[in-house]
Amino acid sequence: MERTLTRTTGGERTEAASSGRQFTPRVDIYETEAEILLFADVPGVAPSDMDLRYERGELTLHAHVTPDAPRGRAVLEEYETGDYHRVFQLREAIDANRIEAAYKNGVLTVHLPKPETAKPKQVEIKAG
Repeated sequence: MERTLTRTTGGERTEAASSGRQFTPRVDIYETEAEILLFADVPGVAPSDMDLRYERGELTLHAHVTPDAPRGRAVLEEYETGDYHRVFQLREAIDANRIEAAYKNGVLTVHLPKPETAKPKQVEIKAG
């Protein structure tokens, strides 16, 4: 199966100019006959702090993380905070009016439905 989405931003993480670190969220992408499914790890983000846009064959995800207030003197700090950003070029036709997204337990699920014209059609063969 040919990949229908390609990553246009590279690297595990990149530096952001003013808001601290910016991370590339890890994703899983699946394709069915009806849609493309994208699952993105964006822990620590409120749904209201996410921006998901589809325009001219490009899907852009930006998520802003609001750091927690200090809880006391840090003894060990391994968890880094920062915003998430990722852009995908879609080669497959998408019905933009039917795109849906949901967020649960740190995972953003995006349903990118294919238009009826792009779905495979079984053609009946009649005997002679």
